[in-house]
Amino acid sequence: MNAPAGLRAVRRLLRRPQGDEVIPRPELTPDALREALAVVAPGRLDEMQARKDEAFAKAVEWQSLSPVRSWVLIWAKEIEIARRPDLSARYAWAQDHLEHEDPAVAWEALRELSAVLAEALEAVRV
Repeated sequence: MNAPAGLRAVRRLLRRPQGDEVIPRPELTPDALREALAVVAPGRLDEMQARKDEAFAKAVEWQSLSPVRSWVLIWAKEIEIARRPDLSARYAWAQDHLEHEDPAVAWEALRELSAVLAEALEAVRV
C-alpha cells in the first residue's frame, strides 16, 4: 500500500543530511538524559522524574536493575525522537492520523508510528 500523500510530503520535506539534530545524542545516564530533555522537551521533566522514581522503587522491590534499564531506554528513545526533526515530524504525523476516518490512513499512521519508535530505539540501543 502506498503511503498517504500527507506522509509522503512529510518524508520528502524531511530528507535532511545526517547530523541535522537539535542536540547531540546524550549518554545513557540519568543526568545526561535529564539535561537533554530539558532542552528538547522541558515540559516533560516532571513526567520523567516521576517515571524515574517509579523505576527506582521497582528496582529496589524486585532487587533487579531491569526497571532502571527500561527507564533509561524509554527516555533515550523519547529524546531521540525529540532531538531529530525528521523523526519528530513523522511521529507527529502518525499521532495526528491514528484515528483518521479513512482506515487506510489510520493503518499507515500506525505503521509509521511503529517504524519511528523502532528507528529511535535502534539508534539508542547499546
